[in-house]
Amino acid sequence: MLDAMEKSSNPFVRSLSRAAPVGGWAEPVYARLRGWIVDTVATREKFGIDYDAPVGDAGLFGPDSVTWKIHADFPGMMAGGIAALMLQTLHPRALAGVWDHSRFRSDALGRLRNTTTFVAATTYAPLGHAERLIDIVDRMHARVVGHTPEGEPYDARDPHLLTWVHCTEMAMFLAGYKRYRRAVLPDGAEDAYFDETRRIAQRLGARDVPASAAEMAEYFADMQPELRFDQRSRDTLAVLDAMQLPIPIAGVSRRMFLGAGAALLPEWARLYMKRGRRQRLIDRGAAEALDRIGPAIRAAMSEGVGVRSAARCGATRDCLHFD
Repeated sequence: MLDAMEKSSNPFVRSLSRAAPVGGWAEPVYARLRGWIVDTVATREKFGIDYDAPVGDAGLFGPDSVTWKIHADFPGMMAGGIAALMLQTLHPRALAGVWDHSRFRSDALGRLRNTTTFVAATTYAPLGHAERLIDIVDRMHARVVGHTPEGEPYDARDPHLLTWVHCTEMAMFLAGYKRYRRAVLPDGAEDAYFDETRRIAQRLGARDVPASAAEMAEYFADMQPELRFDQRSRDTLAVLDAMQLPIPIAGVSRRMFLGAGAALLPEWARLYMKRGRRQRLIDRGAAEALDRIGPAIRAAMSEGVGVRSAARCGATRDCLHFD
């Protein structure tokens, strides 16, 4: 993966593998990269979220939270989001709801955009907007009911399934931050992150949501007997692998984020998915590529909704970092 980037005949691609300060010669490169990223993940404000007002509204978390810091790292969040989707394919009832009721197979990118919008809004938006997005998702869940091919009933409002989806996302977002941001977390930060973010799941109806790193590890150990990797799981991962991105070098970018996400999976999940030695080497190369390009991505996205929300709350951008 690194060789592919460094040997590319495209000078723009080569430039992304080298970190450079914001401004000067690098700014046009960052502007193009920022445009590509926004075109890929943004919903173009179709939900009408205003991150700039009302002034002083801290939303669900606020600038003093650990959540603001973890979710401010775009490379870690993207890789973590991919890892969460991969984990979610292991639960047959959770996967059935996506398979039967969403446009994921025909519009995987649209699903990705809606998910990134929900995470951004519940993290940084003023309280009214965050609660409105939670209500929208809850009303969508009310329509997602049915049976798996084996006849097991599922309901997207089932607290058990809501907890599963939430835990896969938060665990992998944190894993993405630790792996790709490589910042030293203060003592207690991981526990605080899980304790803070569970309020989103609880507002959707989840119950018994882990509130610490130890509880999260215990939760995943307890869940494993319910999981399986079947043909639907394989087909869902194939959709991700073929997802069309509206950017140049889309294949390289997709493979990098998919592999960097897979590199975050816990060992037990890799065993379920039968990711052998060759695939793990590919995943490791993708993770190294994201490490290499990460500084450029962070620089390109340095004026995002986190910074706007900090200004709304009267805080500086320093609130988005531990270091």
